[in-house]
Amino acid sequence: MFPHIRPQDVADILIMAFLVYQLYSWFKNSKALQVVLGLLFLGAIYVVTKSLGLFMTSWILQELGTVLLILLIVVFQAEIRQALYRLSLLRNFFDRQETGVRVDLLEFSATVFALAAQRIGALVVFQREELLDECILHGVPLDSLVSGQLLTSIFLPSSPLHDGAVLIKDGRVSLASCHLPLSVSAEVPQHLGTRHRAGLGLSERTDAAIVIVSEERGQVSLSLAGELQAMGSQAELHEKLTSLLLPLSPEAQRVSLRSRLFANLWPKIAVLALVVACWLLITFRQGEILTVTAPIKFHNLPETLTMTRSNPEEVDLQLKAYSHLVSSPKDLDIVVNLDLSKAKEGSNSVQIRKEDIKLPPGVVVANIERSLVKVVAERKVRKDGAKER
Repeated sequence: MFPHIRPQDVADILIMAFLVYQLYSWFKNSKALQVVLGLLFLGAIYVVTKSLGLFMTSWILQELGTVLLILLIVVFQAEIRQALYRLSLLRNFFDRQETGVRVDLLEFSATVFALAAQRIGALVVFQREELLDECILHGVPLDSLVSGQLLTSIFLPSSPLHDGAVLIKDGRVSLASCHLPLSVSAEVPQHLGTRHRAGLGLSERTDAAIVIVSEERGQVSLSLAGELQAMGSQAELHEKLTSLLLPLSPEAQRVSLRSRLFANLWPKIAVLALVVACWLLITFRQGEILTVTAPIKFHNLPETLTMTRSNPEEVDLQLKAYSHLVSSPKDLDIVVNLDLSKAKEGSNSVQIRKEDIKLPPGVVVANIERSLVKVVAERKVRKDGAKER
């Protein structure tokens, strides 16, 4: 069934599966994933209607797809920018790296639960690997050490900075009274207020860890990756923040690398199956080998020589296409370009190589008939009748 699977095809499937799973992991709790699923459904309808010959429906869906692509870029520009940043392999070279968190997480946890006991609302954002500049608005610069007294004074109702979030960046209080993007997820419970929606909204878009103290219920929660986790004690909050913010030991890193492959196994299997199915539909093509006649063109002939004749002037190529993304080889303008830089006076035999034939990806040369070309070259004659040397 699969007579010609190359190592490149396996790499192609694995790379696409990795990218699709990463996009799914980032956007699974956002509306962007729902929009993508809707577009995939419309794409499936378009394929079905086009194959059934429903010209009006397929034409409308095709034109609608062009408009929707532009709308998606406009509406989800923040998500697209964040995804491109996450995919950047060079961000760790340019972003400032911190060797350790200089926050006393034990004191921080005690302060947070003290605020909860007094029914004082609080919202604290810990920046991790991803930059938050695009998501956080306004804010009063502080650049102060993190301490329980400072956080308590900021979130007291009488403080002018209590309304908003505190950003802890590189182990210091960077901003206070920040505005965060609100979550638009329909799954957020109605009893949660603006403070919780702000924490969830930021965690949906970034990898930040957000600690939320409810003013009404006196409950402490941790928002991470679009999910809200209730913290029952100081020890639980301290343990969770330590695992998120402090660097792992080499032993723990080795364990996480081994288990990372099998974490969320079923979503990974589903993504891999989807990518393989798409590869079979788009890339794999079991067609017969087609013979195409291509003209032979020459270049790089030495200036002292002139070509008098060549044989043959065109050659038959046997080509095979492995992708539906390219046209049939019969519809391609294929030319054989031979290099004559090493040609000498008299008769020359030039071998046609596969590198001399420029083909689009997905089309390969199966065979070349008469791969040897005879080229006759003579010395150019000057106006005085003498041959050039």
